[in-house]
Amino acid sequence: MIQLNYRDSKPIYEQIKDGLRRLMITGVMQPGEKLPSVREMASSLSINPNTIQRAYRELEAEGYTYSVAGKGSFVSGKQDISDGRTAELLKKFDEVARELMYVNETAASLAKRLADIESNL
Repeated sequence: MIQLNYRDSKPIYEQIKDGLRRLMITGVMQPGEKLPSVREMASSLSINPNTIQRAYRELEAEGYTYSVAGKGSFVSGKQDISDGRTAELLKKFDEVARELMYVNETAASLAKRLADIESNL
C-alpha cells in the first residue's frame, strides 16, 4: 500500500501523506472509503501512531479526508479539497512548467500531456 524510505530526507509523516494522497488521486481509494485506523496503519508500518495521526490531520486540513467521531477517517470528494492546496499545487505546476520549457519542452507538448491526463481521469 504505502512504501516508506527511511533514507529519504522527507519526514515519514509526509511520505505517508503523499502515499495516501497518491492512492486517492489514482482512484485506488474512492470517495467515502474508510482509511485504516491510526493504530492499524501504525502497526502495519511499524511506526509511532503519532506519526500517522499527523499525516491524517494534515490530509484532513487539505480537504482530502474527513473524520467522523467514533468511526474514523474517510476519503473526501474532489470538491472538498481546499483552495490553499490548489494554490500550492498550481505554484508547483508553474515552477515545473517553466523548467520544462527551459529545457526545450514546448507549450504544445505540455498541453498535450495535460489533455492526456484529463482524458484518463
